[in-house]
Amino acid sequence: MEETQDSSSSKPKNTDENFSLWIEQYFNHKCCITFLTGCYSCQWQYREWEKTELGSCCCSRKEQFFYMCLVIAFILSVLFLFVWVETSNEYNGFDWVVYLGTGCWFFWSILVLSAAGIMVAYTTLLLLLGFLLLWERIELNLHTSHKVFICLVIVLCSFLLAVLSHFWKDKWLIAGLSLQIFAPFVHLSLITVMIIISWPLSICVARLESEVKVRRYRMADYEQEIQERCNVFQRLRALQIAAGLSFLIILLCLYLMPLGIYSPCILKKENLGPKPTLFGHRGAPMLAPENTMMSFEKAVELDVSGLETDIYLSFDSVPFLMHDYDLTRTTNIKEVLPSAAGNHTSNFNWTFLSTLNAGKWFLKHKPFFGMKPLSEADKRRAGNQSIPQLSELLALAKREQKIVIFDLFGPRPGHPLRNTFVRRVVKVILDSKIEQRLIFWLPGFDRDYVRFMAPGFQHVGRLWSIKDLTKHNITIINVDYKRLFYAGLRDYKEAKIYIHVYVINEPWLFSLAWCSSINSVTTDNIELLNQLSRPLFFMTPGFYMFMWLFLDIASAVIIGFVFCYNWIKEIKRERWLEAAASSDIERINLPKEKSEIQRASHLPKQLPARIGTSPWTPEVHYGSSTSREKKPPPQTVQSVKAPKKKSVPFKNTVKPLTQDFQHSKTSTRETSLDTPEPTLKEDEAAGSFTEDSQAKTQQKTPMLDSSEESYDALDPTASNTSFRMRLEKK
Repeated sequence: MEETQDSSSSKPKNTDENFSLWIEQYFNHKCCITFLTGCYSCQWQYREWEKTELGSCCCSRKEQFFYMCLVIAFILSVLFLFVWVETSNEYNGFDWVVYLGTGCWFFWSILVLSAAGIMVAYTTLLLLLGFLLLWERIELNLHTSHKVFICLVIVLCSFLLAVLSHFWKDKWLIAGLSLQIFAPFVHLSLITVMIIISWPLSICVARLESEVKVRRYRMADYEQEIQERCNVFQRLRALQIAAGLSFLIILLCLYLMPLGIYSPCILKKENLGPKPTLFGHRGAPMLAPENTMMSFEKAVELDVSGLETDIYLSFDSVPFLMHDYDLTRTTNIKEVLPSAAGNHTSNFNWTFLSTLNAGKWFLKHKPFFGMKPLSEADKRRAGNQSIPQLSELLALAKREQKIVIFDLFGPRPGHPLRNTFVRRVVKVILDSKIEQRLIFWLPGFDRDYVRFMAPGFQHVGRLWSIKDLTKHNITIINVDYKRLFYAGLRDYKEAKIYIHVYVINEPWLFSLAWCSSINSVTTDNIELLNQLSRPLFFMTPGFYMFMWLFLDIASAVIIGFVFCYNWIKEIKRERWLEAAASSDIERINLPKEKSEIQRASHLPKQLPARIGTSPWTPEVHYGSSTSREKKPPPQTVQSVKAPKKKSVPFKNTVKPLTQDFQHSKTSTRETSLDTPEPTLKEDEAAGSFTEDSQAKTQQKTPMLDSSEESYDALDPTASNTSFRMRLEKK
């Protein structure tokens, strides 16, 4: 008795602890579901959502359509973000094009980049929320505002991609180049992503298998629904095969991906060429105003090999440095002479051009994003810069022994030097006494005259064929990097052509040029590229082979372990739920050693509703444990004597619980509790008999015959009948 009291007194403590843990877990899950439905459907009040069955449709046709729109918006936004990130090398040119069209200076490229990032983050978040809701088997109900934003994302991304395709087709070439250099690392990253995805996928596949078993278990007594259930089994199996097979195919493709990868930066160390030399693009435009003497002097300080510029001729035949067709972007002509701001650059006399300020715009606009702040001395110096003549640049190059390469723009019709501007420039160069080998002559107009007057000039060609280059006796080319890698780079290298590309500012592009044995590059970002001592993303074939095989084997082992672990975990969960259900059945079937009066006094008045549910579901276990905790301790009856012979146990066959079986068992137990009073109702009789039976048992309990006891143990109905007959005799 003391042990019974101790055990009964310890139960409430454990019950309170389990109940508090259950409350904490339940409300945490409740808050999580509320957050998901609030973000996805803007329904912030919790309610009992009806979970959809596995294999059934998760939402209506309308919601399926908008979910597909969400997937399309995600793909388009990711595609646009990828293309725009890879074109960061061209951001400066894009900003100036927009400025010239709108007249308002802003970092439009960064604005577009931010918008693309926001769209990707927004669509990714909605996809994640939708996935989590599907994981919880809650029907999707996307809010109207989200639907509107998704449509806007699709329209905006489609428009921007169309603009890129029409006006900047070469941006797609940059994306292709980025895939060349990033492909090995993308391959390794994707395998890592597949390892992460394998965890929820394995859980999903295991639960689908468990769902098939549960449904087959429930189907035992519903033979008329076999055909309908088989369709459900087919859908569940189809989901398993679609998820597992797709994952396996993608994984195998990733494992074999290196066989089709070509990356210039995967090569042996001895095959890596020297670092490309740097040419300052209009000087050092990130440190000083472009095409000014301060800019070229800054480039010389950074030890560049050459200086790149652009040349126009003034109306009075003075070659000067300027890039644009007008003076509005880089000078203060709008303040000095607004009426002539739109005139062509070559229509002004040098006397007027020399008075313009060519540095204030640099301090005002700060043309490059992420520029380092200038010192006060550099600010004062930059604010006083003017347009330089070609002769000033030649003097600096002669003194510092730097190569000079330039684009020469011909004057407009009506200019005095319309047909002789090349001869005027050649004369200025020869008059400067600079070594002719330091001149990379790029203009193609009147080339024979240049060869005759200056045989030491190194003539530079464009993206011509090897045949044309040989015909004109040219061994140097100056080309756009975007087109070079798609137009016979290998042929130029085999012909031993000196390759100079423009304009490269990003380290990954410079690394690509380095690994491709490019000789020299024109750049704005001299400081950053000077700091590179080796190409980025460079690796030897042996190291990449080791990483490839190691990651493939490791990922296969990890993914196999994850699937096996979750599969075994699901099997253990099924066995645990089956054991919990079996314990509930044994608890409902009372021991036969007790008398019929004891059994009647301890039986509940109403059987739990959970018997109608599947024994595989967690509700059976949680419900049974709760009822066990709330059930009062049994009352001991001292007057009951133990039977002489061992009673025959009730045979509980291992058969799935069905509603018919439960109904029969329930009706049997209810009839066993009927009162002998014929005037009472069934429910009242059950209650009155239970109360009176305890008092009568305490007064006198008859000894049961062993034969009757064994018979009663086999047949509860017969036991009830014999018990009534004995009461009538008494």
